[in-house]
Amino acid sequence: MFLAALSFAYFAKALSGSYMKSTITQLERRFDIPSYLIGIIDGSFEIGNLLVIAFVSYFGAKLHRPKIIAIGCILMSFGTFLIAMPHFIIGRYKIETSARSSLNSTSNLSPCPESSPESTRAGYRPSVLPSRVCERESSVSMWIYVFLGNVLRGIGETPVQPLGISYIDDYAQSENAALYIGFVQTMSVIGPVFGYLLGSLCAKIYVDIGYVDMETVTITPGDARWVGAWWLGYLIAGTITLMSAVPFWFLPKSLPIPVDKHDTRCTPEQTRFIKDSQTMEHKFRPEEPANLHQMAKDFVPTVKSLLGNPVYIIYLCVTIIQFNSLIGMVTYKPKYIEQHYGQSASKANFLMGMINIPAVALGMFSGGVVMKKYKLGIMGAAKFAFGTSLLGYFLSLFFLAMSCENSKVAGITVSYTGVEGLSYQEPSLFSDCNSGCLCSRREWDPVCGENGITYVSPCLAGCASSTGYGRNTVFDNCRCVALADSQPGNLTATLGQCPRRDSCDRIFPYFLALSVLSSFIISLGGTPGFMLLVRCIKPELKSLALGVHTLATRTLAGIPAPIYFGAIIDTTCLKWGYKMCGGRGACRIYNTSAYRIVYLGLTLGLRTVSFFLCILGFAVLKRHIKREEKYALTNGSAELESLKKEENSSIHCEQFILALDCNPDRETRL
Repeated sequence: MFLAALSFAYFAKALSGSYMKSTITQLERRFDIPSYLIGIIDGSFEIGNLLVIAFVSYFGAKLHRPKIIAIGCILMSFGTFLIAMPHFIIGRYKIETSARSSLNSTSNLSPCPESSPESTRAGYRPSVLPSRVCERESSVSMWIYVFLGNVLRGIGETPVQPLGISYIDDYAQSENAALYIGFVQTMSVIGPVFGYLLGSLCAKIYVDIGYVDMETVTITPGDARWVGAWWLGYLIAGTITLMSAVPFWFLPKSLPIPVDKHDTRCTPEQTRFIKDSQTMEHKFRPEEPANLHQMAKDFVPTVKSLLGNPVYIIYLCVTIIQFNSLIGMVTYKPKYIEQHYGQSASKANFLMGMINIPAVALGMFSGGVVMKKYKLGIMGAAKFAFGTSLLGYFLSLFFLAMSCENSKVAGITVSYTGVEGLSYQEPSLFSDCNSGCLCSRREWDPVCGENGITYVSPCLAGCASSTGYGRNTVFDNCRCVALADSQPGNLTATLGQCPRRDSCDRIFPYFLALSVLSSFIISLGGTPGFMLLVRCIKPELKSLALGVHTLATRTLAGIPAPIYFGAIIDTTCLKWGYKMCGGRGACRIYNTSAYRIVYLGLTLGLRTVSFFLCILGFAVLKRHIKREEKYALTNGSAELESLKKEENSSIHCEQFILALDCNPDRETRL
């Protein structure tokens, strides 16, 4: 029952966490903020963890673990609801467009308002927004509510992993612990499948659905200004998380200690651990009343003992570096698919949920099965995790070759005559073909010319008139389109960016296939790697070790990785949007080649560094195992003599263990 309840809690927290990842671009556009600020919002979840995780992991292990997990789930749900709150107080989403909202509308501006050359070069079109809108927009930064809600989610999530995993490892048979933990971890990967699918569904729905007439919306889900109903998914995820808290209120503080039933012979390592278990003090028995003063007094010595384990320290350093690579990659992967391959946010989230995440779930579960079937010890688990990670790394190198060309945008990536390789500068947006128009260089209202080139706005395309309304608006007599096409005549432009080239569409399926394969191979080592952490520490330090591990990875990877990945991605932006009342907003178009290089280069570079540490880790681990064996041989001679007699009589190791005064806090079997 505890396994089922913990699996549902893992599912719920993974659902809301992955949904947050899927709304990255939606939040950028809705609140007009750059990627690095989105990284700060995404990292706020880890900030919440940082505030309480060390204390929850240490003190929570001595208290009623299921009820503490239940309280955490309730806090997570409240935080998720708080994230959705800005939608209900921020007002309606507004975009600048040259298209008429309806056939009888007279509110649109002329595509090419006449002007003098001086005013044209100034590049600022008169604002049609009333001042009171600007006052309301600038009064409160609404993304602060998202930040605080995510912090609350982080606080609530804190007890779920360290207390849940340690509870299973304490009361499950040793031979089944890896399988159970693999099952729970698999559920935590199935959650993102539904999270990304929910993100895909909500990204298709317009942000103000039910409040606006959809006929008046002139942009499509593929537009760089489109914002989906991001708030709806948070309401759904918050409700599911609240439901996950219910079962934990009815679970006991502790369960009966199982008797191990192994057919394997005792090793010197196990013998030494058995001896330790007999001499260990019993102050950590779950059945004894909690002594908070004694626990507080032992806290610092316990931490020193944990950090004095060299295997644990190397493991911590490797996972911190690899988590930097993983978190940065996963956070911005949907955005990478959108920007590099020209897919909509909805399709990017759908592909992440239906193709990539199931491969990770299958890999993690398969890793647990492999570890159980082949009975991998510490060294075997370490070698398996390293091998799969290295193979996945080599496969990921092929991503660098799967490139797409930049979109042809006049004045940004190509000149107005169609020549590629233009270095973007704001004055390059203006040309002789639009010199007679009073155009804004800050506006982003793209149109696609008949020549296959995108123009930043109908005004900058030199269009003289328009016909139709809404999404069906067509702009006529576009002088810049005629210039690039090198032929006179009435050339038109339609709303939206021009589609990507066919060559990019052909590469995209290969990118998806390689992404699935590399994700599966890398995730195969997930469960053995996690069990390596559990098996190399003493049982009374288990909850604290898991807590410190989570604390370190969240602090040194979860918080900074989205921020510096976002900041580096921001450097590849070619055209920034602007807020209604001035100030830089969200990026509208990126340099595709530069985006690919910095995104993939940073991801692979971090993993390269981690492999060098792994080599050092193997040397430390081998020396640690030899030292444990030597200690067992010199200090456990009586037990070893008894063991030899038992083996000569063909009696299995379990009889030797049962003959001892078994301690429920014994060292976990290697």
